Amino acid sequence: MVASTEIAKPFIKATRDILSMMAGMEATFGAPYVKKDDAAKGDVSAIVGVTGDMRGSIAVSFSKEAAHALVEGMLGDAIEDLAHDTQDAVGEVINMISGQARAGLAEIGITVQGSTPTVIMGDGHQIRHISESPVVAIPFSTQHGEFTVEFCLS
Repeated sequence: MVASTEIAKPFIKATRDILSMMAGMEATFGAPYVKKDDAAKGDVSAIVGVTGDMRGSIAVSFSKEAAHALVEGMLGDAIEDLAHDTQDAVGEVINMISGQARAGLAEIGITVQGSTPTVIMGDGHQIRHISESPVVAIPFSTQHGEFTVEFCLS
Protein backbone atom coordinates (compact mmCIF):
# COMPACT_ATOMS: atom_id res chain seq x y z
CA MET A 1 0.00 0.00 0.00
CA VAL A 2 1.39 3.39 -1.02
CA ALA A 3 1.13 6.18 1.59
CA SER A 4 -1.03 9.24 0.88
CA THR A 5 2.09 11.41 1.13
CA GLU A 6 3.68 9.51 -1.78
CA ILE A 7 0.44 9.74 -3.76
CA ALA A 8 0.28 13.51 -3.12
CA LYS A 9 3.69 14.19 -4.72
CA PRO A 10 2.60 13.62 -8.36
CA PHE A 11 -0.42 15.90 -7.77
CA ILE A 12 1.75 18.69 -6.40
CA LYS A 13 4.25 18.43 -9.25
CA ALA A 14 1.54 18.21 -11.92
CA THR A 15 -0.37 21.18 -10.52
CA ARG A 16 2.68 23.43 -10.33
CA ASP A 17 3.89 22.38 -13.81
CA ILE A 18 0.51 22.81 -15.53
CA LEU A 19 -0.33 26.19 -13.96
CA SER A 20 3.11 27.54 -14.83
CA MET A 21 3.13 26.20 -18.38
CA MET A 22 -0.48 26.92 -19.36
CA ALA A 23 -1.22 30.17 -17.51
CA GLY A 24 2.11 31.58 -16.34
CA MET A 25 0.95 31.21 -12.73
CA GLU A 26 3.41 30.23 -10.01
CA ALA A 27 1.66 28.13 -7.36
CA THR A 28 2.95 27.54 -3.83
CA PHE A 29 1.52 24.54 -2.01
CA GLY A 30 0.67 24.20 1.65
CA ALA A 31 0.52 21.15 3.88
CA PRO A 32 -1.85 18.43 2.63
CA TYR A 33 -4.67 17.60 5.02
CA VAL A 34 -7.65 15.25 5.28
CA LYS A 35 -10.81 17.08 4.29
CA LYS A 36 -13.69 16.65 6.75
CA ASP A 37 -16.68 17.75 4.64
CA ASP A 38 -17.98 18.03 1.06
CA ALA A 39 -17.77 21.84 0.87
CA ALA A 40 -15.77 23.09 -2.10
CA LYS A 41 -12.83 25.26 -1.11
CA GLY A 42 -13.48 27.59 -4.05
CA ASP A 43 -16.09 29.01 -6.40
CA VAL A 44 -15.27 26.99 -9.54
CA SER A 45 -14.47 23.29 -9.30
CA ALA A 46 -13.86 20.36 -11.62
CA ILE A 47 -13.82 16.67 -10.80
CA VAL A 48 -12.56 13.62 -12.68
CA GLY A 49 -13.35 10.02 -11.75
CA VAL A 50 -10.57 7.44 -11.92
CA THR A 51 -10.54 3.66 -12.25
CA GLY A 52 -7.81 1.05 -12.51
CA ASP A 53 -5.45 -0.10 -9.76
CA MET A 54 -7.26 2.39 -7.53
CA ARG A 55 -10.71 3.93 -7.80
CA GLY A 56 -11.87 7.35 -6.77
CA SER A 57 -11.71 10.93 -7.96
CA ILE A 58 -9.51 13.97 -8.40
CA ALA A 59 -10.79 17.54 -8.06
CA VAL A 60 -9.58 21.10 -8.24
CA SER A 61 -11.42 24.07 -6.77
CA PHE A 62 -10.45 27.68 -7.61
CA SER A 63 -11.43 30.93 -5.94
CA LYS A 64 -13.06 33.39 -8.37
CA GLU A 65 -9.89 35.47 -8.48
CA ALA A 66 -7.62 32.51 -9.20
CA ALA A 67 -10.03 31.14 -11.83
CA HIS A 68 -10.18 34.49 -13.64
CA ALA A 69 -6.37 34.77 -13.60
CA LEU A 70 -6.17 31.21 -14.94
CA VAL A 71 -8.48 32.05 -17.84
CA GLU A 72 -6.61 35.27 -18.65
CA GLY A 73 -3.28 33.45 -18.50
CA MET A 74 -4.47 30.62 -20.73
CA LEU A 75 -6.20 32.84 -23.31
CA GLY A 76 -3.61 35.58 -23.30
CA ASP A 77 -6.17 38.28 -24.02
CA ALA A 78 -9.54 39.65 -22.97
CA ILE A 79 -12.21 37.24 -21.82
CA GLU A 80 -15.31 37.30 -24.03
CA ASP A 81 -17.65 35.05 -22.03
CA LEU A 82 -16.33 34.79 -18.47
CA ALA A 83 -18.60 31.95 -17.32
CA HIS A 84 -18.09 29.81 -20.41
CA ASP A 85 -14.34 30.51 -20.69
CA THR A 86 -13.85 29.79 -16.98
CA GLN A 87 -15.77 26.53 -17.21
CA ASP A 88 -13.70 25.43 -20.23
CA ALA A 89 -10.37 26.47 -18.68
CA VAL A 90 -10.98 24.75 -15.33
CA GLY A 91 -12.16 21.59 -17.11
CA GLU A 92 -9.05 21.59 -19.29
CA VAL A 93 -6.77 22.22 -16.31
CA ILE A 94 -8.17 19.28 -14.33
CA ASN A 95 -7.68 17.10 -17.43
CA MET A 96 -4.03 18.14 -17.66
CA ILE A 97 -3.33 17.92 -13.91
CA SER A 98 -5.06 14.55 -13.76
CA GLY A 99 -3.16 13.25 -16.79
CA GLN A 100 0.26 14.32 -15.53
CA ALA A 101 -0.48 13.14 -11.98
CA ARG A 102 -1.66 9.76 -13.33
CA ALA A 103 1.65 9.45 -15.22
CA GLY A 104 3.46 10.19 -11.95
CA LEU A 105 1.36 7.59 -10.14
CA ALA A 106 2.28 5.04 -12.81
CA GLU A 107 5.95 5.66 -11.95
CA ILE A 108 5.23 4.43 -8.40
CA GLY A 109 3.25 1.44 -9.65
CA ILE A 110 -0.33 2.76 -9.65
CA THR A 111 -2.08 2.73 -13.02
CA VAL A 112 -5.39 4.60 -13.29
CA GLN A 113 -7.49 6.01 -16.10
CA GLY A 114 -9.52 9.22 -15.92
CA SER A 115 -13.04 10.09 -16.99
CA THR A 116 -14.35 13.23 -18.65
CA PRO A 117 -14.35 16.13 -16.16
CA THR A 118 -17.42 17.71 -14.65
CA VAL A 119 -17.24 21.43 -13.81
CA ILE A 120 -19.30 22.97 -11.01
CA MET A 121 -19.63 26.73 -10.53
CA GLY A 122 -21.21 28.85 -7.82
CA ASP A 123 -20.90 29.93 -4.24
CA GLY A 124 -21.26 27.21 -1.62
CA HIS A 125 -21.23 24.19 -3.94
CA GLN A 126 -20.09 20.75 -2.82
CA ILE A 127 -17.67 18.17 -4.18
CA ARG A 128 -18.66 14.57 -3.47
CA HIS A 129 -15.89 12.11 -4.13
CA ILE A 130 -16.83 8.60 -5.27
CA SER A 131 -14.81 6.61 -2.73
CA GLU A 132 -15.14 5.88 0.95
CA SER A 133 -11.45 6.67 1.50
CA PRO A 134 -10.39 9.93 3.13
CA VAL A 135 -10.21 12.96 0.85
CA VAL A 136 -6.71 14.46 0.82
CA ALA A 137 -6.71 18.20 0.07
CA ILE A 138 -3.64 20.17 -0.98
CA PRO A 139 -4.03 23.96 -0.68
CA PHE A 140 -2.22 26.18 -3.18
CA SER A 141 -1.76 29.92 -3.34
CA THR A 142 -0.85 32.17 -6.25
CA GLN A 143 -0.37 35.89 -6.61
CA HIS A 144 -3.98 35.91 -7.90
CA GLY A 145 -5.75 33.83 -5.26
CA GLU A 146 -6.16 30.42 -3.73
CA PHE A 147 -7.13 26.99 -5.02
CA THR A 148 -7.18 23.42 -3.73
CA VAL A 149 -6.43 20.08 -5.37
CA GLU A 150 -8.14 17.04 -3.82
CA PHE A 151 -7.89 13.34 -4.38
CA CYS A 152 -9.72 10.38 -2.93
CA LEU A 153 -8.33 7.02 -4.04
CA SER A 154 -8.74 3.49 -2.68
